[in-house]
Amino acid sequence: MEIVVAGRHTEVSPRYRAHLESKLAKIEQLAPRAQRVDVLVSHEPNPRQSGSSEKVELTVVDKGPVIRAEACADDAYAALDVALGRLLERLRRARDRRKDHRNHTPLAPVDVRPPEPEPEPEDAPVQLPDGVVETTLGDSPVLIREKVHRAQPMTVDDALYEMELVGHDFFLFVDAETAQPAVAYRRRGWSYGVIKLDTPVAVTGTGRAAV
Repeated sequence: MEIVVAGRHTEVSPRYRAHLESKLAKIEQLAPRAQRVDVLVSHEPNPRQSGSSEKVELTVVDKGPVIRAEACADDAYAALDVALGRLLERLRRARDRRKDHRNHTPLAPVDVRPPEPEPEPEDAPVQLPDGVVETTLGDSPVLIREKVHRAQPMTVDDALYEMELVGHDFFLFVDAETAQPAVAYRRRGWSYGVIKLDTPVAVTGTGRAAV
């Protein structure tokens, strides 16, 4: 299993890398088919956020859905422990779900990764991992992040399941029953919502309708 480590606004020391490799070895026990683990270590320079100045994001990439977790703390080692605990719990849920659905056709991998922490605005476009591009709006401090998301047709139940695996409050997908682009989102408690996009039908020069 490959471990890819990157730092944002900080340098990752060899000692911390060695600590990461030792800790992340637990992942293979729950995800033996995992191909790669992406680790992003971020530092927040704002002294007002010193209590959560260190952030660690962990993303497991294998043949199934992307599974992700993150955590903040005042120390990178503490943030890693919390993020890894959340990740292992989500890996256990994914493993148990696979056991319950052995007789079902597995879902194809879905490249869904939530936005990363916003860095300081740059004058020129910034190319981030996974095809994410950041640009500033003219001379203003407004930062715009763009990414092309490959949506896989799936049911609402599967979309909610994968949303829980990445640990975010929303999930983009294509409804397998209606073929409509949709977004599932978290409300309060165990309440969820789904918004579907009703795409307009365009009329071509031949008089035929085209979507």
